[in-house]
Order: sequence, then structure tokens, then C-alpha cells
Amino acid sequence: MGGGVVTLFLCGDVMLGRGVDQILPHPGSPELREDYVRDARSYVRLAEAANGPVPAPVDPAWPWGEALGWLAERAPDVRVLNLETSVTRGSAFALDKAVHYRMHPANLPALAVARPDVCVLANNHVLDFGRPGLEETLVSLRGAGLPTAGAGRNPAEAYAPAVAALPDGGRVLVFALAAPSAGVPPAWAATPGTPGVAYVPELSADTAAAVVRHVGRARRPGDLAVVSVHWGSNWGHRVAREQIRFARLLVDGGVDVVHGHSAHHPRRLEVYRGRLVLHGCGDFIDDYEGIAGYEEYRAELRIAYLVTLASGSAADPGRLTGVRMLPLRARRMRLEHATPADRVWLRDVLGRISDGARVAVDADGTLVLAPTPVAPGARP
Repeated sequence: MGGGVVTLFLCGDVMLGRGVDQILPHPGSPELREDYVRDARSYVRLAEAANGPVPAPVDPAWPWGEALGWLAERAPDVRVLNLETSVTRGSAFALDKAVHYRMHPANLPALAVARPDVCVLANNHVLDFGRPGLEETLVSLRGAGLPTAGAGRNPAEAYAPAVAALPDGGRVLVFALAAPSAGVPPAWAATPGTPGVAYVPELSADTAAAVVRHVGRARRPGDLAVVSVHWGSNWGHRVAREQIRFARLLVDGGVDVVHGHSAHHPRRLEVYRGRLVLHGCGDFIDDYEGIAGYEEYRAELRIAYLVTLASGSAADPGRLTGVRMLPLRARRMRLEHATPADRVWLRDVLGRISDGARVAVDADGTLVLAPTPVAPGARP
């Protein structure tokens, strides 16, 4: 951090389970109970059929590929990702789920190598192996020194923010929420007697007000607040009006960044009252390579978001000062730099779906957001 700013690294879904787990040094059981796939190694074979051999077992840094060097050069102050997998040896598949993700706890170096400050767990895969699987996930992450938000042994833990300390004594608070529109079952909500996720049953004005009050109770002067939300469908560029309204109500209430995820590809960016709303960061690491369908969304393209905010000591703390996006491509279950043509494609799509926000390709190959601010009171 320097010059009165704080830099956040944000990305979407990090899915180190299933096929990715199988190429890491300590693969768990490959058993699946999907309609057409019964062995997680099948996803490895699909990726190899599309782009060539994967040299399994791979180094823990392999799935992150060229993203790691870029992050090391830019040294963000706080790194936040959505960990969309259970971390468990368990075999009790959740009966109400068609797809299950788990990674073996011994493969956690493949997460730790990215040095996340916050692993968001409020999503629709963290309880794929039931509450025992969630409890093992929490214990495993805590044992590896990896802070979490959005799930816990009770509501107090699940809804509590993760706190990332800054060198100047300030803090970034990360709250995480899971919504039913992303396929999160209501029964997964944390209760006084059962572990679960921080669940919001609807994206209403009342819910937004409750979240704002919760943020206010945890916040100290100078703190920056991020609300990370797992919401929306898997595919398509359309964003529901209730989602847009909910995000704006959070900003109206003092939230500095809304970090949305769930869709398998990037969605709309919005700057509202000087604050950033990412409606969908897209997948970041997964085993979908080689799966046919929805090719028009180019889901093999991924984005690492570097978001710069005015620091807590500034006149307007939390004000957005810059967004830089690194375009990446999944190939051989590893992230590599996107091609120039891919960068242009992402630039054009993001500009088109983000209500006129201008996205430019910089000389270093990253995408830069030049926002058209959304005025308070504007219709979603």
C-alpha cells in the first residue's frame, strides 16, 4: 500500500476440487455421483483431449500458472477469493446435489500458494459433503492459516467478517453471503445448533438494510468494507434487477466494494457513487476445460481483478481509484496469459454489458476500466 491507496486482488470461483484435485500431489477419492460422470479423472481426460497432456502430479502452483507471477509483481495489500469446494476426506455426498466438489486437505498448498487473505465459503459447494465435510473444511483451513468468511459452526461465525490488517493500522473487513439464486439450499444456513453458511433468503431492501447494520456494528473508523455475494445463474450476461438494487443499497449504506460471483464467466461491472460493484467475476480455477456447451461465453477466459481504493486515511475512504484486470486463459488445467485477440474480445464484451463503461487494453496487456459512473437513484 502506498500513496493513500489500498489495492485488493479479487477473483471469482476457485474450484480446486474434483478434476483439479486429481492432478495434485495428494488426490482424494475420484468417486462422483453425477448423471454422466462417475470418476473425477474423466475431467482431466477431457482437458487433455482439448489442449494436451497434463503432467500429473503437478506442483501446487500449477493451477494458478502465470497469474502468480503477475500478483507477485503487483503485491496487492489484500487477496480475496471464493473457494468453491469442500476440503474433506468425507464420502457422505449431499443427497440434494447433482454435482459435488471436494479437495483432499493434503492438497491445501495449492490454495496457500496464492497467499489468500480471505477465502470466501458462502457458496453452493462448501456443504457438498454435508456438515461433517464443512466442519473438516473449517478445521483444515484454520490449520493451514487460511482465514475464511461466510461459513462457520454457528451464525455468529458464519456472518462474522474476515479481517485483513493493513500496514498503516487500517483494516479491510470482508463479509460473505450466499443467495438462493446461486443454488444455495436454504437448509445450508448456519443455525445456533448446526454449522452452515451465511445465507440471505432474498435480495430485498430489508435484507440489504440488515446487512448494512451488521457491517456498521463491526466497522471502526477508517475500515474498508467488502461484501462478497454468491448470487445469480451460471450462464448469461443478464443481471437481475433485484441484484442490481441490492448492490446499490449496500453501497448507499456504506459498503465500499461488492464482490459478486457464481456465473462461470464474467458479468457486468458497475461504478455506483464512486464504489465498485462486480456482479460476476467468473470462474478462476476449475476443471471445466474441454466440456462442450455455452461456447459463446468463452468460459475458458478468466480475469484477475486488481482494485485500488482510497485508504481509510483519505478524505473519501473506499472511493474507487482504479480497476486493472489481467485476462487469462485456462489451458491444460493451468492459467496462462490470454492472447491479444482474447484480450480484445473481453474488452468488447465487458464494455458492452457494463452500461457504457469504457474498457481499454493497456500497453502491458491488462484491461483498464474507465467507468461511466451510475448516479444515485438511477433505475437498474
